[in-house]
Amino acid sequence: MDSSMLKGILVGGAAAATFAAVGVGGYKVLSKPTHADVIAVKEIKETVRTPREECTEVQVRQQAPVQDQHRVAGTVAGGVLGGVLGSMVGGGTGKTLATVGGAAAGAYAGNTVQGNMQKNDAHMVTQTRCKTVNVMVEKLVGYDVTYKIGDKQDLVRMDHKPGEKIPLKDGQLVLKAPG
Repeated sequence: MDSSMLKGILVGGAAAATFAAVGVGGYKVLSKPTHADVIAVKEIKETVRTPREECTEVQVRQQAPVQDQHRVAGTVAGGVLGGVLGSMVGGGTGKTLATVGGAAAGAYAGNTVQGNMQKNDAHMVTQTRCKTVNVMVEKLVGYDVTYKIGDKQDLVRMDHKPGEKIPLKDGQLVLKAPG
């Protein structure tokens, strides 16, 4: 065999080996998965309790301010009327006792009547009444996503709803929302 032929075979063999290595490496690079297939998506929600103040206007019966706390007017008026009525009964000492007794009974009755009138003397006022109520609201917190890469299946929580596929970069999931 000729030396140039031998050189040609060696150079050709080396070139073939190089192309084969590049081809196998290129195939491995090209055959890496570029995405994960989404199998299932489940919304994850939590219930949030938010306190809120709720106020309403209500009509309330309120006792009017008392002008005569000791009920002097009722006591005096009742005593005078009772005394006058008592003086119309009997004569002599009996008349005096009837007048005094009538005045005492009249004073008591006048005091009691004025007290009842003051108790019933009321007016309506509007008041604001408030209470704290809890409002329950469901809030979406994320998505549990079941995905598959080749034969491997796994679960990841995402903050957005993925499509049918999740992109991969260097074999890792790209979890950021697009845009």
